[in-house]
Amino acid sequence: MAGFFDKLKEKINEVNDSLERRMNENPVMRDIKKRAAELNKTIVLCEGEDARVVKAAADATEQGIAKIVLLGNPEQIAKDNPNVDLTGVTIIDPATSEKRAEYAALLYALRKAKGMTEEEADKLSYDNTYFGVLMLKAGDADGLVSGACHSTANTLRPGLQIVKAAPGVPLVSSYFLMLAPAEGNEYCKDGAFIYADCGLNENPTSEQLADIAVISAKTAEQIAGLEPRVAMLSFSTKGSAKHADIDKVTAALALAKEKAPDLAIDGELQLDAAIVPSVAKSKAPGSKVAGHANVLIFPDLDAGNIGYKLTERLGGFQAVGPLCQGFAKPINDLSRGCKSDDVVAAVAISALQTQIK
Repeated sequence: MAGFFDKLKEKINEVNDSLERRMNENPVMRDIKKRAAELNKTIVLCEGEDARVVKAAADATEQGIAKIVLLGNPEQIAKDNPNVDLTGVTIIDPATSEKRAEYAALLYALRKAKGMTEEEADKLSYDNTYFGVLMLKAGDADGLVSGACHSTANTLRPGLQIVKAAPGVPLVSSYFLMLAPAEGNEYCKDGAFIYADCGLNENPTSEQLADIAVISAKTAEQIAGLEPRVAMLSFSTKGSAKHADIDKVTAALALAKEKAPDLAIDGELQLDAAIVPSVAKSKAPGSKVAGHANVLIFPDLDAGNIGYKLTERLGGFQAVGPLCQGFAKPINDLSRGCKSDDVVAAVAISALQTQIK
């Protein structure tokens, strides 16, 4: 009898913890999850070998955010995660799936012109990420999240080979949704920032930076529900220094304005000029973006990667990503330092990405 009450107490504590987390949840993310739940999409999580992903599969299902397909060996997943309730989660092992041969044939048809053999396609169809991306391509799922225990290349290579970029999108890029801590942040009045590109394009050209800025603004509006104010970041503000790297940013600004003339965008701006009103008043007087930016476009991957990690580790923000923008279907990466809550957030965002046109 004591064992029954112990389990009941444990379940009550879990429910209380869940309620407390939701009460303290960032309002931007709360709204994202609510909108995602209304869509009832199917999202594939490729890494059933990772305990964080398994917990996220259970949590996303319990919260009703999406229908979850978890890839991996069902027996091993149950053995490794005895305290996780996976009721409602569909678990598929690519090695034993009746769909595997069909997906292998699909992969071969898509890649034979690039030199892939039937044997190579068959071998790759056993890989969880390739299997998941092939599910997307075949229409058996709506979105995919991976990367908790695999590199960005492992996640994005199958996406670029199989799903590819959406029509009319010149560049697949990445972004982080940076969620302000529960106690708030004086420089983040909207509750969230979009940081781009922090995970994919190493040294984008001016043209690529412009494309990243325009699509990130769309992400801010359609995913995070923000009114985008885009800052093209640099180590200079409005000509305070001269360098080829600054020229790249100012050229990108001009191109972005051509591509999206109604977009609130400005540059080049140092970070403090972009988000601190008092500094903006001094360094960029008259700018409608400076001091109030919520979409930060970094000049290269060095700056973006360092920037998001500083904001996360020292600023207490939740960093969700690197999420992808520009694929024909939602494919999202994760940082290998992610928490299970980050995976749940990526599931919700993947569901919303199905609505982006």
